[in-house]
Amino acid sequence: MVSQPRALVTRDAILRGAAEVFGARGYGLASIADIAAAAGLTKGALYFHFTSKDELAFAVIAEQHRRTMAASAAILAEGRPALETLILLSRNLGRQLLEDPVVQAGILLTTEVASAGHPIAEPYEDWFAAIEELIRQAIVEGDVAASVDPTVFAHFASPAFTGVQLVSATLTARADLLQRVREMWIVLLPGIVAEGRLDALRALPELILE
Repeated sequence: MVSQPRALVTRDAILRGAAEVFGARGYGLASIADIAAAAGLTKGALYFHFTSKDELAFAVIAEQHRRTMAASAAILAEGRPALETLILLSRNLGRQLLEDPVVQAGILLTTEVASAGHPIAEPYEDWFAAIEELIRQAIVEGDVAASVDPTVFAHFASPAFTGVQLVSATLTARADLLQRVREMWIVLLPGIVAEGRLDALRALPELILE
């Protein structure tokens, strides 16, 4: 019987291999054989842990979401003003997209698998909830105008980031991602900050590049 620690190590290797293949080829062109080879396993050993390509894709998405949420929780724990925290969350996600193959693949798969008829709701819903709560806090703190609807803003900002990173990935392989996220916030801030607060908050998008 395979010991639990060994099984976990093997599963992690499979997820890394799957992320490598999905990230390079996308869901449609990835194969179980390619993923097994990238993980250094036989197809039989891979099937011991995952029964299908669909299951592998969902596992990569789940691991990506776990990593992004864990990193976000660490930023939230710093106790910064809510609007600053929101901008730092977008910076952190951008950095993970640049540095972490599992995050890269998971974000890609979230779009591709949904397009193939398997909607992935949880990651979007979690980001909607996080953004909405931060905007509510920012209104209380006086940085965001009371006229801003937190739900509407959340439903816009999260897809806006998704679009920015997709275009960056297409045009520059994400080489300009952080600059594009900075520009997104330069455009968004004047429309949401409270009256008289823009001058004090105008520099916040520069945090993206620090």
